[in-house]
Amino acid sequence: MEKLIFFGLVIPILFFVLYLGTRAIMSGVSAKQANQAKKEENEINDNIEEPNTNKSLSEELEKLNALKESGALTQDEFEKAKNKLLDS
Repeated sequence: MEKLIFFGLVIPILFFVLYLGTRAIMSGVSAKQANQAKKEENEINDNIEEPNTNKSLSEELEKLNALKESGALTQDEFEKAKNKLLDS
């Protein structure tokens, strides 16, 4: 009789603990997947922004070259401005 009462209490508690553990693991897995998806999205956005920066840099260099060719900038001024653009 005591064994029946013991197992009658222990088995439901054991299943409840297993249920809570499974829920915790599944919650961790889904959080990890969401974090990975967010990380991949950020990497894609970073890759998209790079060409715009390069395009802007090339446009600025072309403008500087046009100013130098027109005589508005000397060679020294052109070099200083170009170095400033490339360093930033």
